[in-house]
Amino acid sequence: MLEVTGLHVAYGGIQAVRSITFHVNEGETVALIGANGAGKTSTLKAIARVIDAAGGDVHFRGEKISRIAPHALIRKGIALVPEGRGVFPRLTVLENLRMGAFIRDDAVDIETDLEMVFGYFPRLKERESQLAGTLSGGEQQMLAIGRALMSRPKLLLLDEPSMGLAPIMVQKIFEVIRAVASAGMTILLVEQNARLALQSSQRGYVMESGGITLSGDAAELLDDPKVRAAYLGE
Repeated sequence: MLEVTGLHVAYGGIQAVRSITFHVNEGETVALIGANGAGKTSTLKAIARVIDAAGGDVHFRGEKISRIAPHALIRKGIALVPEGRGVFPRLTVLENLRMGAFIRDDAVDIETDLEMVFGYFPRLKERESQLAGTLSGGEQQMLAIGRALMSRPKLLLLDEPSMGLAPIMVQKIFEVIRAVASAGMTILLVEQNARLALQSSQRGYVMESGGITLSGDAAELLDDPKVRAAYLGE
């Protein structure tokens, strides 16, 4: 579904991502793990066209998307849940969710999908009239994921969904990620919690200093001595 080839991302003279190549198959969850500054977020932003890549190609479902406008990617079926959540703080929970469906005109199905999101995140239903800026960090993360799901994406890009959250909230967020994946969603997951990310994925890639240094089945990476020493605290 997603093919990334020779991707470069640079900020000024600094190479954040160095000619990486990887793929995500339809229906699978793939984890991109690594330390802070490894280039994970820059990779997602380049795929989603939030930033311009300095080189390389990205293909989605066989179509080159490296120069397509970010808003057009949403219509093609790519949704990004950004690091830091990026909710609209002065809109209510319900208004934020409806913003996620702005590309759609199927009113009945939108209402069905709202109920689906509320099923995943009952707390959002309880707070549907509350301003998003007054939610806790975990609730905002729920809202950001729910808003992305409202666009009915074919590929969901998740950037650090557990960052700054209490363990019980992290558990809830990943329960939903696994449920969404089980329903057939294709997911590219960037996550510092390497164990949790790999346990929730079929395959994984390890990034270091802007490059991919390891790749393989998630179970194999969990057992890899280098991964265990560097990212699993063993």
